[in-house]
Amino acid sequence: MKKIKNSGSVIIVGLTGSIGMGKSETARMFSSFGIPVFDSDAEVHRLMGPGGEAVPLVEQSFPGVSGEQGIDRKKLGARVFGDDKALKKLEKILHPLVARGREKFIRRMRQKGHHIVVVDVPLLFETGSEKQVDYTVVVSAPEFIQKSRVMARPGMTEDRLQAVLGKQMPDREKRRRADFVVQSGLGKRHARAQVKDIIRLLEEEIHA
Repeated sequence: MKKIKNSGSVIIVGLTGSIGMGKSETARMFSSFGIPVFDSDAEVHRLMGPGGEAVPLVEQSFPGVSGEQGIDRKKLGARVFGDDKALKKLEKILHPLVARGREKFIRRMRQKGHHIVVVDVPLLFETGSEKQVDYTVVVSAPEFIQKSRVMARPGMTEDRLQAVLGKQMPDREKRRRADFVVQSGLGKRHARAQVKDIIRLLEEEIHA
C-alpha cells in the first residue's frame, strides 16, 4: 500500500463510481462496518432543501426555481440539463458549499475518535477531489449490468444515460487511477467481502 498522504489522525477514503455501478450500496456497506460516510448527494439535498444555504444563491442565478420546500430540483434540472454553461454556474455555487460541509464532517469524526472516514463523491476524479483524500475506492461493474440497473430507473432514457456518461470519466480510467476497486457485479456478498478487506488493510496501515 502507498504511504498515507494525510498527516492528520484520520484516513480519508474517497468513494466513487459511475452511474449504476453500486456506489450508494457500497457506501452503506462501509457504514454497516462502523465507518462514517459523508454523502455528497445528501449534502446537496440539504443545501437546496428548506432553509438550505444554497437556496438564495441558486435562486439568484436561476430565478423562479425556489419555493417553500427550497429548490424545485425538477425546475432546476430543466434549466441546466444539456446546458454546460448553466451547469458550471450551478457547480460553482454548490461545490464550495459541499466541500465546506465535508471538512466539517471530517473534523467532527476526528474529534469523535474515528480513524477512517469515507467521503462519497460521485465526480471525485472529474473535479480533482482525489487530491484531497488519502485513498480512492472505485465501484465498478460490467457495462451490461450498469446499463440494466440505470435503465430500470423511473424516467431514464437512452439519451439521458448517454448524457450522464458523457460527463463522467470512463470506468476503465477510474479503475486505473483507483487504489482499490470494489466489483459490484458479482452480488452484494462478494462486494461486502471486498469492503471488509479494504477496511482491514487500512486498519493495518494505521497500526503499522
